[in-house]
Amino acid sequence: MRLYLRLAWRNVWRHRRRTIIILLAIGMGLALMMFYDGMVAGFEQAIYGNAIQVLGGNIQVHAEGYRNSTGQKPLLPLPDDQAVVQAALAQPQVRAAARRINTSGLASSREGAFAVGIVGIEPQQERGISLLAERLVEGRFLAADDRDAVFIGQGLATAMGVKTGDRFTLAGRATRDQMRRRTMTVVGIYDVGLPDLEKRAVYMPLAAAQDLYGLAGQSTEVAITLRQIGEENAVIDALRQSLAQAGLPNYEFDTWATSFPEMAQAINAKGGVMNVFGVIIMIIAAIGIVNMLLMAVYERTREIGILGAMGLKPRQISLLFILEGTLIAVVGVVFGIALGVVMNGALGIVGIDYSNFTSLTEYTALISGTVYPTLGLDNLLQRGLTVIVIAVLASFYPAREAAHSEPAKALHYV
Repeated sequence: MRLYLRLAWRNVWRHRRRTIIILLAIGMGLALMMFYDGMVAGFEQAIYGNAIQVLGGNIQVHAEGYRNSTGQKPLLPLPDDQAVVQAALAQPQVRAAARRINTSGLASSREGAFAVGIVGIEPQQERGISLLAERLVEGRFLAADDRDAVFIGQGLATAMGVKTGDRFTLAGRATRDQMRRRTMTVVGIYDVGLPDLEKRAVYMPLAAAQDLYGLAGQSTEVAITLRQIGEENAVIDALRQSLAQAGLPNYEFDTWATSFPEMAQAINAKGGVMNVFGVIIMIIAAIGIVNMLLMAVYERTREIGILGAMGLKPRQISLLFILEGTLIAVVGVVFGIALGVVMNGALGIVGIDYSNFTSLTEYTALISGTVYPTLGLDNLLQRGLTVIVIAVLASFYPAREAAHSEPAKALHYV
């Protein structure tokens, strides 16, 4: 086999210019796929990461029985919630973890009544990582000692006809199904560019929500924000083990993928499109490999005849040409990986300014301004193997042509 590899390697570089062109085609194709993967991951973090943060974090931890409780957002207290927060913060993938009370109710003003989610948060814990606090357009963010104060989105403020300093009635059911009403003052308004999303929730300090709903010192969930999308299952497994070792009760874990499946479908659809696009790029490169090897067959007809006359069997001659195609693919993959890593690495440091395009679509409004691509290594094994398999398949036809050359005729070929 070593002899065949040496012969194949020598033959690959017989026509350097032709080989370099094919290597560039393969390498650029793979680098472009890595660039696309890195860009998609960067956009996912910039758009979906921010959306997930607005919608309640990557992971939500609830008390056992939460899913089976009556009501969409039951006020089921979470036991040992502080221990859950500490266990979450001990995980390296976790950016933040905070206690919340999450329920539903009605917000009423002169313009009518609106169904909303009522979220009690720890302002001091969430201020530094909250996209809502970052997108403040009027007033201020919540403070821990606020009472009868709410923080709402521009979409809800417009629908209700309120601004900072105005008051409206908030109603919801407490733990024992009693109706609780309270007049709240708008202290701040945020704008993330998604009016429908902004109408969904009203935020208040956790202490005020505990007082309103009779949950003194308690919360109904721990919202966990991760550094990267896609690490949810690993963090949940680690948390289950950590909490079990601490002797804490069982908890229920939910992620954004189960709570908002349409968002997960959108991310998966982008990956599927790129898989098809990548195969098309590699098929184009494979045509170049077929062309190069076929030219090699016709140019080396006498050489093939000599090899046959020396006793090489047709399958051995075929193997030689298949090895040539494989070596070209391997070198192209190595070149493509190096080019892709350098390109994505540089862009990952500098970033791509997207501030002028945030108003193009509803979802791009969630981009903070600069998108930072990743290295695009998540699908690298699959991409590289696809390139090599296509190159090997492209080598079969030229190899078959070479193997079927008659030595006697080939030796007299001019």
